[in-house]
Amino acid sequence: MSVPHSPDQPRPEYPRPQFVRDAWLNLNGTWQFEIDLSDTGLERGLAEGDLADLITVPFCPESSLSGIQNTDFLEAVWYRRTVTVPEDWTDARVLLHFGAVDHDTTVWANGVEVARHRGGFTPFTADLDGIAEPGSDVTLVVRARDSRHGAQARGKQATWYANSHCHYTRTTGIWQTVWMEPVPRSVALKRPRITPDVSSGSFYLELPLTANLPGHRVRAVLSDESGEVVAAEARADLDLCPRLVLAVPEDRVRLWAPEDPHLYGLRLQVLDADGTVVDTADSYAGLRSVAIRGKRILINGRPVFQRLVLDQGYWPDGLMTAPSDEALLKDITLAMDAGFNGARLHQKVFEERYLYHADRLGYLVWGEFGDWGCETGERDNNQRPDASYVAEWMEALERDYSHPSIIGWCPLNETYQHLHDRITQLDDVTQAMFLATKQADPTRPVVDASGYAHRVRETDVYDSHCYEQDPAVFAKAMSGLAENRPYVNAGPDGRPWSVAYRGQPYFCSEFGGIWWDPQAAQASGSKTDESWGYGDRPRTEEEFHDRFAGLTGVLLDDPDMFGYCYTQLTDVFQEQNGLYRFDRSVKLDIERIRQAQIRPASYENN
Repeated sequence: MSVPHSPDQPRPEYPRPQFVRDAWLNLNGTWQFEIDLSDTGLERGLAEGDLADLITVPFCPESSLSGIQNTDFLEAVWYRRTVTVPEDWTDARVLLHFGAVDHDTTVWANGVEVARHRGGFTPFTADLDGIAEPGSDVTLVVRARDSRHGAQARGKQATWYANSHCHYTRTTGIWQTVWMEPVPRSVALKRPRITPDVSSGSFYLELPLTANLPGHRVRAVLSDESGEVVAAEARADLDLCPRLVLAVPEDRVRLWAPEDPHLYGLRLQVLDADGTVVDTADSYAGLRSVAIRGKRILINGRPVFQRLVLDQGYWPDGLMTAPSDEALLKDITLAMDAGFNGARLHQKVFEERYLYHADRLGYLVWGEFGDWGCETGERDNNQRPDASYVAEWMEALERDYSHPSIIGWCPLNETYQHLHDRITQLDDVTQAMFLATKQADPTRPVVDASGYAHRVRETDVYDSHCYEQDPAVFAKAMSGLAENRPYVNAGPDGRPWSVAYRGQPYFCSEFGGIWWDPQAAQASGSKTDESWGYGDRPRTEEEFHDRFAGLTGVLLDDPDMFGYCYTQLTDVFQEQNGLYRFDRSVKLDIERIRQAQIRPASYENN
């Protein structure tokens, strides 16, 4: 079966915006495809021959944009495409990159297995050295397994057939950009780590390399709109990860902040013994700090009240994949239009280009993970995340470490489990993910688990989720923070889920979720499979605005509350508690939403 060329390639933009090389080949578009319902495809020869259907990559087969739109359980799926390696990719190793494939993936190139990866949210790479030569054809075959059984980091993907409650249509297989790039065969840059240090006005660079060769050096040049700011070099023959310090002259220091998201340009190079450039990549960096002082989280030394919105990153036609780069940007601008200055990226590791836009716009982000999917039903040992959670989370941290818009990390969410006398698997993995995050990134605060269950006493941040709809009752629930008695989530029977609060910075990281579906026919206010939210649906839009202003006002008026996160930015399928409709059209007076939020918070005036 031949694969036709598409003149309108989907998602054509460069997928790794903070580590850019000039030469690359986007493989999005039409691939051969076949569903393997019983996961017997390897035995039946699907790795060797043509496949039955065609699919549009990078959209998952459950989505309409894929051209397949099969929303049944897909135990395994197969992809196949033959690619011609550009003739000018000489003296190079060819790398094949996958932005994300859900969930267990095996990749073959010309019949040779070149990669295995577990985890549906993070990127991985196959080295095609010795297989992909300039001008040659390479046949790529991908199998993705995505069982609904057993513990697996799924995020909001339903494990029963239909959408229900706050679980949505599944994503199987490739759902982010697939692409190739050539890198120098001798020595090449790996992804850098860029650490801002506001106190010294510097950037600390870690530049891991594929090899160390005599006489080679690494070089970094920082620039702004006026040209070169500072440059530095170091030997590249002694350390697998050379380090550089870029000290910004005082008159060229400009901090990254929500009101002024300044980004410096950054060029990274490897030079050989003769001074010839061997490898070059372009990046960028923002100079900003995050600190904790008592109950405060400070950005660049000052309190910035975090008016966050819950963004789940789903679209009607692409599901977890944005239909376009413009759609990613639009979610940020819609939130900012409504008065928010940031988001929790909920139950998903978002595409990196979302973070690129957040960096450019000064939009504050908490990086999170799609951890739901480890529920067992066993009493008091009902959450069993495994080692793959830690491994995949470390991959997310590696990808996103250098983005200045990320101001905190949250590896787990609502891992409800009674706190009792025995140490459980949840305790072990929560501790492991917290410690791994702190080891990977000591520069940002970490909340061990959003809402519950807090199992790590040393967690930097403590939070709760509260969907009380009456502002007066909500105010009473939130009133104890000044006395170090904040609202803490517990089991329905009152048994604790979390270790005790210890005076950390605290915020209500989920609230609101006001059910508003002006076109719904259920005048009685009862929920259905087609429409639901939290609490009783307001009878009028005016009642919605009164409730929204009342709930947000409780948190804005608390001088010890460093922020909040309102649920949610958009409707998502049957969950119709967004400020915008699922298609991103307007359903409320957004200016009134904005005005309710942008007044000064007591936290900022204290």
